[in-house]
Parts: sequence; C-alpha cells; structure tokens
Amino acid sequence: MSQEEMLARIRRLQIKARRLVRLLFLGEYHSVFRGRGIEFNEVREYVPGDEVRFIDWNVTARMGEPYIKKYVEERELVLYLLVDVSASSGFSSTASTKRDLAAELATLLAFAAALNNDKVGLIAFSDRVELYLPPKKGVQHVLRMAREMLYLEPRGHGTNIAMATDFLMRITKRSGVAFLISDFHARGFEASLRLTAQKHDLTAISLTDPRELELPRSGLVNLRDPETGREALIDTEDGRERLRFATVAAEMVTGRRRLLSGLGIEEIALRTDQSYIQPLMAYFRARAGRRRATA
Repeated sequence: MSQEEMLARIRRLQIKARRLVRLLFLGEYHSVFRGRGIEFNEVREYVPGDEVRFIDWNVTARMGEPYIKKYVEERELVLYLLVDVSASSGFSSTASTKRDLAAELATLLAFAAALNNDKVGLIAFSDRVELYLPPKKGVQHVLRMAREMLYLEPRGHGTNIAMATDFLMRITKRSGVAFLISDFHARGFEASLRLTAQKHDLTAISLTDPRELELPRSGLVNLRDPETGREALIDTEDGRERLRFATVAAEMVTGRRRLLSGLGIEEIALRTDQSYIQPLMAYFRARAGRRRATA
C-alpha cells in the first residue's frame, strides 16, 4: 500500500469513526463509563440536614464551627485498548481482515473516549507487546493511534493474551476500562484474565472470519495456520470433513464463551462479514440499562 493510499485510509477511518461516535455511541459511552467512584472536592460550612459522617473534624477544630467535606463523582477515566495484531489477525475471506476490523473498532472506541474527555492508551500485541502508547487525551492522540496501528509491522506471529494482560497490570496503578480485541487463538490466558477483570472493567471483543466457522465446497484445500505454519490438506467436497471442521470451530466458540462468562467478562462477538454497529449498540445500551437499574 502506497503512502497516499495509507493516508487516504486513515482519513476515511477518522471520518467514519467520528460520525459513528457522535451519532450513535457517545451518549451510551458517557452513561456507561462516567467515572469510577467519588473524589474529594472541597469543604464548606455545615448546614442542618447534612450527614454528620461527612464532617471534617480537623477543619471544624481549627475554625471553631462545623465544616463538612464535599465530594463529587470522580470523572477521570482511562480507557485501555488491547489489540491483537498477530499473524492470524491478517486472515481474511472477506473484504476486511480481522486486523482491519480491530483497528476500526479501536479507533471508534478511542474517539468516544476523546470526545468524552477521557484518556485512552493502546497495547498492540502478538506473542509480544508490539506497540504501547501511554494514555493521553485528545483527538490528535487518537489519530496517532490509528496511524500507528495501520503502519505497524508486527515482529511476532503468535498470540499471547496472558502476556498482554500481564503487561496491562504492570503499567496500571488504578483501575480503568479495558477492551480486549482479539480472535482469541491462544491458550493459557484464563488466570491472567481473571486477575485483570478483578482490577479493570474488562470487555472482550472477539473477531471471527466466516471461513473459520465453516468451509465451502472448493475441492482439495491446503489449510495453513498463519501463526505456527502448520498445514493440512482437506477435501472440502467430503461432507464429513466439512462437518468435522465446523464442529471443532463451534466447540472453540462455545468454550471461549463459557470461559469468559465464568470470569464475569462480557463478550461482544463480531464477524468480519457482518456490521458491528448493532452488537456494539446492544452492548452499550445493556450496560447503561444495568447501571441505571443499580443507581
């Protein structure tokens, strides 16, 4: 892809993300991720009806009359985007690869954070951390993220989700909101995800290409794992082979859903051949509804 084509692609991504955020997501994003608690704001004189538990006894002793502490909702929020850029993310049987979709989703969420005056950081990973952009505010930071994701040439091939979430835990002192965007072609990440979900508000966005779920009838097909390089020759005219492939794929999807559900992690399951708008809207609206119900 030429420099001009890349810049045009970044521009299209920026325009699309801005439009979708403003039209569809910003209100839901704000209602779901308004802040993670309360923080001290100021002290003022006590008036009848104020709760005694908020009296600032130190100030009261100095001033000779009661003062109370005033709190406001803590607005500072940090969004972390963990984006899988492993070799398998480049697979595509449609117009968009999983990596393309991941970059678009990450940019969309980052714009929502920027327009909500939140900080957003990026961790792009394969079997190693390929890129880390510390959390910052502002649209220019989001545009840099989009450029970096599209220009990035990963050194690693495999997928190590545990490594990525462990990295997130090491660099964060306070809790935040995190989206893990991956095809989840990995193993051994359950313990790490459990710890991460205990500290951060973690949501998984799983990406799947339709050919990873079922094979078309195309004669003899040489299947190659982009991460390991392993190959297998399959006769797709054989109904039993296609059924076996579809069964294994369905079991993997079911296993992932059970694992995430067992860890208390919400999953947004997306496909490269389908629009992501409705699933994302459903997620935000459901979260907003639950928050209102518990408020």
